[in-house]
Amino acid sequence: MIRNHVDRVGEILGLPDKVFPVAGLCVGWPAVEGLISLHLPPTVTVHRDRYDGTALAELVGAYDRARDRRHRLPREEQRNPTRFGYADFYGWSEDKARQAARPEGGAFPPWLRRHGFTFD
Repeated sequence: MIRNHVDRVGEILGLPDKVFPVAGLCVGWPAVEGLISLHLPPTVTVHRDRYDGTALAELVGAYDRARDRRHRLPREEQRNPTRFGYADFYGWSEDKARQAARPEGGAFPPWLRRHGFTFD
């Protein structure tokens, strides 16, 4: 998310030229109890020797359903319903597809150039 807000982050941190933020780290205790999100299982993310996507749709579908059982997002939290409408089942893969439909980080390369970086 840093690259999506690099102008504001750079200003808040007072970054000099040729210094850019890579990641943010929150330290402390939450004011309210949150949730621990399920991660994609290694069967989806780890491949040995060669990429094998033959079971990918089935594995991601199972992950979507397991995550939904643990933490169902309210309908109001679906991304960009104006463009995509509301999904009856809004799993992780639907959320990521909607997120990827909008380019992110476009302001980062120009910000780097303005702050002394060259890409020669």
